[in-house]
Amino acid sequence: MAAVQHGRSFGGSSNDGNSPAADATTPGPALPEASAPVRILYPAAAIDTAVHPLEPDASALATRTVEPPTTMDGYWLTPFGTPGNGSSNTTYIIGHSWEGRDAPFNHLSSAAVVGDTFDVVTAAGTIPYRVDSVTTYLKDSLKDSPIWDMVPSRVVLISCYTEDPWGKNVVVSASPAAA
Repeated sequence: MAAVQHGRSFGGSSNDGNSPAADATTPGPALPEASAPVRILYPAAAIDTAVHPLEPDASALATRTVEPPTTMDGYWLTPFGTPGNGSSNTTYIIGHSWEGRDAPFNHLSSAAVVGDTFDVVTAAGTIPYRVDSVTTYLKDSLKDSPIWDMVPSRVVLISCYTEDPWGKNVVVSASPAAA
């Protein structure tokens, strides 16, 4: 499932093709219980936005293509993971980017850097994440990329690549950070 901008799907070939997978046997930081995300606070990428649940239809699930509603918020893809203790899959949050217009994920493609930290606020508490990778994909191949591998507790932020919203997506993959 990936956010789509301008009626196009996320997808493409990866610049590096590799996303670190969390080792399920390695203990991580203590997390609040898994709960729906309600806000993202990512100061380095100028993101402070509400997150709403989004239930993709069967076609979107099959093609891993979805367009976020045209609002100034982020959207959590509900069929996948929920952030927090007990997470069994990756949590995907999508949002719009627009060159020359205001949108919640506008600075994700230009400002996100490996090592950055951001917070995902849930009803059960706030979870700090550390960015593991920032990858640009062509829209037509994102659906077949390794970002769809099940990685418990991982959060993936997806948006159009601001300078090429018709052809590329940016994907930020992050793991819970030590408190």
